[in-house]
Amino acid sequence: MPLQRRLPKRGFTNIFRKQYNIISVKDLSRFAANSSVDAGVLKEAGLVKKMKDGIKILGHGDITHPVTVRVHKTSKAAKEKIEAAGGRVEVI
Repeated sequence: MPLQRRLPKRGFTNIFRKQYNIISVKDLSRFAANSSVDAGVLKEAGLVKKMKDGIKILGHGDITHPVTVRVHKTSKAAKEKIEAAGGRVEVI
């Protein structure tokens, strides 16, 4: 019997999976108050090395000043923290 038939077949790889660049809320605190943050600004700041399928903001850390964020996805906690600081989240 051939080797590929003798070995067990396990797992599944989704070829349509989207991979996002992950940014934390604490990383947004380096930008000035009332500034606009989008993919280009994040790439210039060095937070995004290679652009994947989009950018997602996660709720790790805190932010104290308002910023306007334009990204592809956000977590619920991240959106609440940004809006609590007086900022705004726009989903592209």
